[in-house]
Formats: sequence, C-alpha cells, structure tokens
Amino acid sequence: MLQYAARRLLLSIPVLIGILVAVFILARLIPGDPCKAMLGEKATAATCERFNEANGLNKPITTQFFIYMGKVLRADFGESIRFSRPVSIILAERLPMTIELSLAALALAILVGVPAGILSAIRHNSPIDIATMAGANIGVSMPVFWLGLMLAYLFSIVLGLLPPSGRLTSGLTAVPFFQVWGLSLATNTGFYKVMEFFSNLYILNSILTFNWTVLLDVLKHLILPTAALSTIPLSIIARMTRSSLLDVLGQDYIRAAKAKGVPRVGLVMKHALRNALLPVVTIIGLSLGGLLGGAVLTETVFGLAGVGRILFEAITARDFPIIQAFTLVIAVGYVVINMMVDLSYTYLDPRIRLP
Repeated sequence: MLQYAARRLLLSIPVLIGILVAVFILARLIPGDPCKAMLGEKATAATCERFNEANGLNKPITTQFFIYMGKVLRADFGESIRFSRPVSIILAERLPMTIELSLAALALAILVGVPAGILSAIRHNSPIDIATMAGANIGVSMPVFWLGLMLAYLFSIVLGLLPPSGRLTSGLTAVPFFQVWGLSLATNTGFYKVMEFFSNLYILNSILTFNWTVLLDVLKHLILPTAALSTIPLSIIARMTRSSLLDVLGQDYIRAAKAKGVPRVGLVMKHALRNALLPVVTIIGLSLGGLLGGAVLTETVFGLAGVGRILFEAITARDFPIIQAFTLVIAVGYVVINMMVDLSYTYLDPRIRLP
C-alpha cells in the first residue's frame, strides 16, 4: 500500500504541473488588463507601464511562467497584486475558514445522508423511502444562496437563536495557541506561516488553548453555513447510499445469508453495507473536493472570509498570484482526497488489491 501511495504521489506531479500551466495561461486570457482592473480605466499608459514592471507583467509570458515555477518549488507563491502582501500569508488566513466549513458540511452530510440512505433502502417503496427521496430531491435542487438567506432570516432574525454572519462575535478574540504557549516565532519564517495556518483553524486553536467560550461561539457561527452548504452533498450521499445498498441487497450471497436465518440488522450492517459503501466513499471524496472549491456562495451569504470570496475578488481584479496559488492548493486537495479514497477501497473490500 505504501508503494502504491508513493507511486500515486509521483504520478500526481505531472497532473499538478499541467494544472499549473493551464491556470497560468487561462488567468491571462481573462478579458481585461490587471492595471486597469486595479487602478481604474483612467490609468495612463505610463502608470500602467510602471505597474506592469513592478509586478513583473512586462516580461514575456514564458519568462513569467518559469519565474513562477521556480518560486512554487521554493514554496513561494509570490505577492498579491491587489493586497501587496505575500500570498502564503493570505493562504494561511483564508484557507482554514474554508477547510473548517467544508469538513463540517461533509461531516453533517455523512452523518445524516448515510443513515437516511440505509433507512430508505431497508424500507424500499415505503412512505419513509418516498419521503426521504423527496427530501433528497428538494435538497439537491435548492439554491445554496437562497437557502442560506432563508436560514439566516428564520434562525437569526425571527427566532434570534443563531448569529446571522461572521465567524466570531465582535469582542471575542482567538489568540493563537503558540502565543498562549509563550512561543516566540520570527514572522518571516516558514514555520511561523505553518503555525499561523493552524491557529486560524479556530476550532482546533480554541481546543489547544482551552478557550471554551471561543469554541462555543465559533460552533454557533458555523451551524447555519454548514447546514446550507451540506444540503447538496447530503442529498447526493443519501441517494447514492440507497441505490448502492439496494443493488447489493439483491445479490445472491445476501439471499443465501437471509435463507440461513441471518438477522435483518446483521444482514444489512455486516454483509451488505460494507460492499455498498464503495461508490458512496467515491462520492464523499468528490464532495469534499467540490466543497473546498465551491463554497463561494455560502461564504458570501454568511460574510465568511474564506477561499471562495477572495478567489472571486482575485479573478475580478486579475490578481494572478492569488488565482494561481489558491487553484493549485485546491488541485492538491483533490489529488490527496482521491488517493485516500483509493486506499480506503482495500479496507472496505479485501478482494481489491492495489497494484
């Protein structure tokens, strides 16, 4: 298995390079001039010339690409054109929010979707099955931005139970754990950026600092966006679980086990479910990758400073370093998730042997 994982990692390198090349070229094919997007349409030719020279945009595109590739190999994503800040710092600030939201949404989708699919398959063609699949169809068809606004209106404005937006209540501060622990780190080092990244995972940071007030507040702010974002993957997981389990329950070995008197619960949970989970695990992996790259609407509705919002703003402003860095990170996430899904197949079905 380790050899397979290592081989997959090596094979993913050309994929990531191809993605980087495609994103680099496509970003520059977006209509509009970065200078005009940043400085306005009235920017003079001399101003734009100085702007392009300062940001390395006056060089040939091949030269720009090889300069960028050299920086990426050193884990240097350059400096944002719009914010005049290192992109790695912006990644450390924005990516944790999206990771927390995506993992929370996926966890909710699995915890609700898989049992709903199992129950629907066991009670096939019953009122429970019909109601579950009707709910799944509604969930997969419901626009996330509309659902987010309705949830915020109902639970925040009408009922006053949950905060409508933001990540943390004004006045509360999530002090980084390395500061609480008394660690003094130089801000220009890579280790500091890694620690900054983990400290911006507010749930993890509040647990490490034993700040239960911040933890409770973060979880309260996460409930509504998680519910809105999880709706589509939850519905897809429920439908896939039901379909796969129904297919397995119709197999000969299930009928043989049933004829031997195996209890219904054992028949489903021990014999059928494990084989039925293979396509479900694939859908879960794809869903997580989609959540990491597609949370822009949820983050916008709930005022969350994550990857989706800044990536949209970067595309609007033609901020090439941010576009390239964030897209590469999302692509790496897809590669890692797909590899983990492949490795999980051998556990779920011992008949599968990885080459």
